[in-house]
Amino acid sequence: MQSLADALRVFLQREGFQVVLAYDGVEGLRLVTEEKPDLVILDIVLPGEDGLEVCRRIRQEPETARLPILILSGKGEEMDKVVGLEVGADDYLAKPFGDRELVVRVRALL
Repeated sequence: MQSLADALRVFLQREGFQVVLAYDGVEGLRLVTEEKPDLVILDIVLPGEDGLEVCRRIRQEPETARLPILILSGKGEEMDKVVGLEVGADDYLAKPFGDRELVVRVRALL
């Protein structure tokens, strides 16, 4: 997972986005509070707190409740997508996905 996260960071930076990267849910929540990002991209499977719990917690805090969230996940069944959207994600992209599709979805959420 770390290598995918690093690859996404490099790709998104090349596309002109500033990227702050966390390797687990706890660090991700801390960075959301400290860095005030314009968008959060989450994987469901994260060490510590999983991506669904991170999404829930982001939505519970008034200062982050409206923050756009995109879930990227290897869990691509319909029910997985429904659960991700129900906990508060604005979009859900199942792996594997194309680089261009990711950029289009990120721009749509911004």
